[in-house]
Amino acid sequence: MKEALRQAQRAYDEGEVPVGAVVVWDNKIIAKGYNQVERLNDATAHAEMLALTAAFNVLGTKYLTEATLYVTLEPCLMCTGAIYWSKVKNIVYGAEDAKNGYRKNTGDHFPFHPKATIKKGVLEHECAGLMKQFFAEKR
Repeated sequence: MKEALRQAQRAYDEGEVPVGAVVVWDNKIIAKGYNQVERLNDATAHAEMLALTAAFNVLGTKYLTEATLYVTLEPCLMCTGAIYWSKVKNIVYGAEDAKNGYRKNTGDHFPFHPKATIKKGVLEHECAGLMKQFFAEKR
């Protein structure tokens, strides 16, 4: 999660919403991503989407059945769908996102692959703090 936070800081430094993600496979970081929506002028350029795509390219596969995805913010519904179809084994996120997180739309339903696990609140204070600081400066 610390590397995901470093990626979120990159987004912050570039004026992007500070979300970072990393994909770990066999205890090694194989892919990283941070929000680049503004930079790429692409509403789908979320940290998770970019990290997943990079992981597919590294492994030469369309499924990430042994991967762990670390992301600083609760994934949105779009990213949740991508995580589901990627068959990511473990999802770990930091801060909750009551406004745009997947739980806003899914409630108690588990929207990830049936074999997946999820862990919430890892380095939550640090992840949430970066988001709060970013939006405080924007307002």
